[in-house]
Amino acid sequence: MREKQNNWQRIEAVIKWANMTTNYFARYIGLARGENLYQIKRGNNGISLDVADRIVAKFPQVDKLWLLTGEGQMFADVRSRGAQIPFYDVDVEQQIVGVAHLTADSYLVAAPVGECDLAMVYTGRAMGSLVPPGTVVLLKAVEREAIIPGEEYVVVCRKIVTLRVVRAAETEGKYRLVAGNRDDFDDIVVDAGDIVSIYKVKGKLIVNS
Repeated sequence: MREKQNNWQRIEAVIKWANMTTNYFARYIGLARGENLYQIKRGNNGISLDVADRIVAKFPQVDKLWLLTGEGQMFADVRSRGAQIPFYDVDVEQQIVGVAHLTADSYLVAAPVGECDLAMVYTGRAMGSLVPPGTVVLLKAVEREAIIPGEEYVVVCRKIVTLRVVRAAETEGKYRLVAGNRDDFDDIVVDAGDIVSIYKVKGKLIVNS
């Protein structure tokens, strides 16, 4: 039964990456209706060579061997397209602490931003126009010593989790977390020792500005 579930998970990954509904995807690859795909979802059918050929004909970047067997990577040339970044459709400030217990909703491919660990949604308002509510932020976990003053980070402290611009504070051993909207949000000063983890914002997909 596990292999049948994996079959659908691979089909679903392509559908989500293509940003299509299941029925539209079925029509797009030349199936008369989506019933064939739903049979795969129910575990009644595997991925036939015909279905794999139809998908690869429309999406040549998808690796056919991976589609049929689950071996290898989703994309035939992962180096040229960039790595798959797990995307969690949840608020980053609310959920990043428990990310190890979450299941990715889909995967993003964003080659220009370099190596990332995950992507989440920022729904706060403190960052103003720099990071509007609804922005998908692409994140990379870094060491505290790697902080670059003036860059944007998701900072996880013992009492707060926030996305801010991180700057050195006037007092040694402290950081000043600066909002993009400084008219409505004050700076937050935290002790370096209170920072549990920190994620650099490597890229932003502003989808709801």
